[in-house]
This record gives sequence, structure tokens and C-alpha cells, in this order.
Amino acid sequence: MKLLLIGFGTVGQGLAELLLEKKEALAKQYNFKYTVVGINDMLKGSIYDAKGIDLAKALKTVKSDKKLTGGPEKALEMIKKAKADVMLEATYTDIKTGEPATSHIKEALKKGMHVITTNKGPLALNYKTLSNIARKNKAKFLYEGTVMSGSPLINLIRETLAGSEIKEIKGILNGTTNYILTRMEEGLSYEEALKKAQELGYAEAVPDADVLGWDALAKVTILANSVFGAELKPFDNPCEGITKITADDIKKAKANGKRFKLIGHIWKEGKKVKASVSPQQVELTHPLAGVMGATNALTIATDTVKEVTIVGPGAGRRETGYSMLNDLLHLNACKK
Repeated sequence: MKLLLIGFGTVGQGLAELLLEKKEALAKQYNFKYTVVGINDMLKGSIYDAKGIDLAKALKTVKSDKKLTGGPEKALEMIKKAKADVMLEATYTDIKTGEPATSHIKEALKKGMHVITTNKGPLALNYKTLSNIARKNKAKFLYEGTVMSGSPLINLIRETLAGSEIKEIKGILNGTTNYILTRMEEGLSYEEALKKAQELGYAEAVPDADVLGWDALAKVTILANSVFGAELKPFDNPCEGITKITADDIKKAKANGKRFKLIGHIWKEGKKVKASVSPQQVELTHPLAGVMGATNALTIATDTVKEVTIVGPGAGRRETGYSMLNDLLHLNACKK
């Protein structure tokens, strides 16, 4: 399988490390053999060789703060040129425009190239369009890492819960806010908990995407569109973050047998699909209430096995890189 990596930051490098670390085991256990023909990153540089590049050397180059050379400077030029079976798209997320990732994905799919992405923007804004292009060109479009990182949520719904009607999905889709709420329950103020999250690298210097709920909003939109067949845009849905919650609010909830969580929610009202993000008081007896720290969790309500809750990491270099590896193995199995 010939691979093209577009985006070689944290996630792309995480995938590269796993491909190198597990190369022999993947070949032996899954008959998965690969060649990386190109890497393009707007900051790390570009390298291309139709016969295959030295992935370990490329990884060492960028880790030593040197640039990759020998490939087209622009990602779209690389995609047009590359003779690859799969494009792995892990560029930065822009939830307002979905670019440049949407253009990358469209170009690859039109060539009949399979696409694997961890980028929330294209899925939240253009899921139906991209899926139709993939179908028309007989290409696979996979995106496990867009929701809950390496925790196998999409695969769980698509494969393990196949044949079930998904009635409702709700849960914790942002680890940063869950960490802040956990620390607030321990006695910190919102400002103190946010500062701790920033020190640990969970929250950005400008934390709006997390604390205002926008990250979770993108994820509920992806689930609404890909699981429920809706055609929603992120800001079609009500969204409220955690910035107004006080330590006193958290104490009162606890006294009433409840715990605050930022909940992403997708459900049906008749034939209409709805989605929202808001702080909610969850009963302490519910599985979601016990999920603490920078962890994600979702409860999926079905018509067959009632409720299934999945708990796992929602971010991380290795974890998100693993989501792409998981999708690669799915593609490999489909070839047989």
C-alpha cells in the first residue's frame, strides 16, 4: 500500500512512529505492507519519491528542526503528482472554513485515492459532499480520529453495532473541559483550573475552542451527519461552554447527587436530527459521571443492546496517530 502523508505535525509524526515501531508485526499479523511515497507539511517541508522514501530518516529530520526537501512545496501539487493508494490528511483544523483540508481531500478522492483524515473541519462542514465524491470514485473515506481520537468510536458504531438503530448519542467530547471541571470539584476556581490545564498542555493559550464548546460542537456535528444522516453545520446547533460554571455550582450539584459535565448530544425528534453542546448535571449513578480528568466518553442508545458507553482518550500524539493506523488496517482488510 503506497501512502501519502499530508500534514506531518504531532499526528502525522505519531502515525509515522507507529508504522515504524509495528512494521514487522503488522506484516506478520495482518499482511499489511506499506511504502510512504511522500510527505508534505507547510512548516516541515516536502519530500517525494515514487519508489518510496526513508520514513525513519524523514522523522529524524523534522525532529532535529530541519526541513524535508525534494517534493512539491504545495500540498495540492503533491496530491496531483503522487502515485499513492491512500492519502492521510492531518493538517490543522479550521472549523469555520474546513480549509485547506477539504481541498486536499477532494483532490485525492477525485483521483480515486482512499482518504483517511483526523481533521474535524471537512467532516463538520462538508461530510455529504466528500462522501458523495468518494462513492462516485469508488474510494474509501475514513475518519476514526475526528471524534475521540484513537478510541474506536466510529468503528464501534459502523461495525460492532451494525444492524442496530442508533437512537441517541451523548457524552463528554472534550478532555480539556472535563479536566477543568474535575479540578474545580477538587476545590480550584475556574481560572485556577484553566491555568493548570494550560500548564499541562491540555488547553491552548487562547482556550476558546475548548471552553466555549466549539471543539465538542464540531464533533457532535460530525456524528449527526455521519451516523444519523443529517446535513447540519456546526453553528446550526445551540452551544454553551463551561465559562459560567462556578465552584459553588459544582458543590450544589454534588450535594444533589449530580456532577457537571460538558455534554455533546445528538438525538432524533421525529424525523428531525438535533444536536447541542451544553453543561449538564449528570446523575452520579450514570457511567458518564464517573469519567474524570482529560478523558472522553460517549453513551450510545440503541434499539438492540440498549445503552453502550465507550470511555477512552480524546487526544494525544500516539492515540490520534493510532486512529489513522486503525483506518489503514480497515482498508487493508477491505482489499481481501
